[in-house]
Amino acid sequence: MTAIHSTSTMLSTFISSSSRSTAVRSNMLSPSNLIETPVVLGFGGVSVDLLATVASFPNPDDKIRSTSMKVQGGGNAGNALTCAARLGLNARLISKVANDVQGRGVLEELRADGVDVSFFVVSEEGNSPFTYVIVDNQTKTRTCIHTPGSPRMTPDDLTTSTVSSALNGVQLAYFDVRLHETALVVAHEANKRGIPILIDAERLREGLDEFLNLSDYAWTKAPTVSSALVSMLLRLPKVKFVIVTLGADGCIMLERSITVPADDATIEEMDVDNLLKLLKQKLDCGQTAPTCVSSGITRLQAKGVGSVCGRLFLGTAEKIPEPELVDTTGAGDAFIGAILYAICTNRPPEQMLPFAAQVAAISCRALGARTGLPRLSDPRLTPFLG
Repeated sequence: MTAIHSTSTMLSTFISSSSRSTAVRSNMLSPSNLIETPVVLGFGGVSVDLLATVASFPNPDDKIRSTSMKVQGGGNAGNALTCAARLGLNARLISKVANDVQGRGVLEELRADGVDVSFFVVSEEGNSPFTYVIVDNQTKTRTCIHTPGSPRMTPDDLTTSTVSSALNGVQLAYFDVRLHETALVVAHEANKRGIPILIDAERLREGLDEFLNLSDYAWTKAPTVSSALVSMLLRLPKVKFVIVTLGADGCIMLERSITVPADDATIEEMDVDNLLKLLKQKLDCGQTAPTCVSSGITRLQAKGVGSVCGRLFLGTAEKIPEPELVDTTGAGDAFIGAILYAICTNRPPEQMLPFAAQVAAISCRALGARTGLPRLSDPRLTPFLG
């Protein structure tokens, strides 16, 4: 998974232009909170997750019993913003659900976690998105079967005044690249206003290229990680940093240097793959808690790609004891939610990456994407807040 960050702007109020859709408003946040607490806006997928744990994944035509089950909210943006809200951010979310049992449940759960759902579109027809999630206790993996919501969200669902109100006072905007046609309307307006944008480029989705050209921060999976990071910073001049998450192997981040001239002859030049190998040698293999090592400012060269001046960071994941690992559903979303918090509170990368890894690890100790999401007061986070 890769995260990308860019610059965008502020939002206004929400009213749907569709006669069959309505905007839901909540009055959970006081004016003082809106001023004092960093405001983050998310746009993207929400769903109802129907989770079932099984002793082992079934073979074709098998009939098996679950060992436990849970029904809760899901979706990349919904999970990430729930995480951000629990960590103390003023979280707003734009998405679309139907006025059915599932949709009402999605909104109720988000409200309970402090997420502002004022700008949701609620359709009087169709169905809300839902996902069957099968968690294999033997392999500690999960299989997701998703049913999209209907009718699909379109740009006509958001008025200009709604977009303006949603962006009002926002310090950072996050997009999971779902519902891309409508999301791009919001992203372009955020970009006009100079609001930083974080993009989750987890996989190739329609509209991703246009999002990347707007973003300041990026996040994605890539087959040749080191050179891919260099390539992204060269191709996307607005991007400040790119993070690639590697599951149990942690993450790699490349941060662009904006303080050193590109032609500065005093900056050491090094092959990015070789530098990554050197960073790996610095890691303490006996350390179980997340940590981070980094290079100095270096001119990083990728063969056949080019070079960029910046710093390379290598972050580790927590080594979770086998009996404590329950479910990895939404771990990447938890990581992103923590990155949103770190950016909004100006945490340096050396603190941001271990903190985000710890939040993700905590979330893996409970069934479902949201059950284990910690609050900022969780003592397991204290060592990472410095």
